[in-house]
Amino acid sequence: MVEQKTAGRAMFTGFNYMFLSFLSVICVLPLVNVLAISFSSKGAIEEGLVTFFPVEFTVYAYQHIANNQVFQASMLVSVERVLLGVGLNFLLTILTAYPLSREVSQFRFRTPYVWVFVFTMLFSGGLIPSYVLVKELGLLNSIWALVLPGAVPVFNVVLLLNFFRNLPKELSEAAFIDGAGHWSILWRIMIPLSLPAQATVTLFATVGHWNEWFNGLIYMNNPENYPLSSYLQTIIIRFDLSSITDPAQLEAMSKLNDRALRSAQIFLGALPILVIYPFLQRYFMTGIVLGSVKE
Repeated sequence: MVEQKTAGRAMFTGFNYMFLSFLSVICVLPLVNVLAISFSSKGAIEEGLVTFFPVEFTVYAYQHIANNQVFQASMLVSVERVLLGVGLNFLLTILTAYPLSREVSQFRFRTPYVWVFVFTMLFSGGLIPSYVLVKELGLLNSIWALVLPGAVPVFNVVLLLNFFRNLPKELSEAAFIDGAGHWSILWRIMIPLSLPAQATVTLFATVGHWNEWFNGLIYMNNPENYPLSSYLQTIIIRFDLSSITDPAQLEAMSKLNDRALRSAQIFLGALPILVIYPFLQRYFMTGIVLGSVKE
């Protein structure tokens, strides 16, 4: 019986590995195709010869991007947004999650406050009130219009506060007996012990700020202030050569397919997340599981 269970377990595990590997390949192939198109010649792309390997290898698309000041400006806006937004998200998430993770005996109105935050996950003020608020605060066409509206990500708060609640209470009690206050407990005990959850919420915040494009379109009046995702969204929908007046760029564009240029910019836009994710991935599942909702 034990041998049968072991054999069945091995077959089940092998099937899972094959199935998940198949799904992984399906997820990766579109990105490989985009990368191959970005390095392929105009003629090969127009004839539909490019699949997963470059055809008639060329770097014209990346040369054009190197001279595209709008793309470079949008990249800098996205980097600035991620640095400010993730830093602010990280600080406010910790400062919000810690008091909400305390027992009712320590924080009398903990439960009502939690429900207030949960309510904002289910219902929002709407697009028009949000726009009017940002406008009245004088944030339009500034980086703060992209950072402040999402300064307190409630899902990350819920994830982190449940991780805090899973930590042994004896640690906090011992610290209180030794004379430590809440600030000392937070920075010396809770934060060092919650690295998996912190890595998880940091990854969520980074991906959210980097990929979010809608706020850039509605809060930025000048396309030069678009974050990268907003800029990519506009060029994917509408590709306009009328703005190119430099003869050298026009000559380069004659050798370049618009799909190659779009693919190159899309790949460069996804590259930072692809680089960051492997360093946080080992904490990801631990942070999700231990920070899940606790009854």
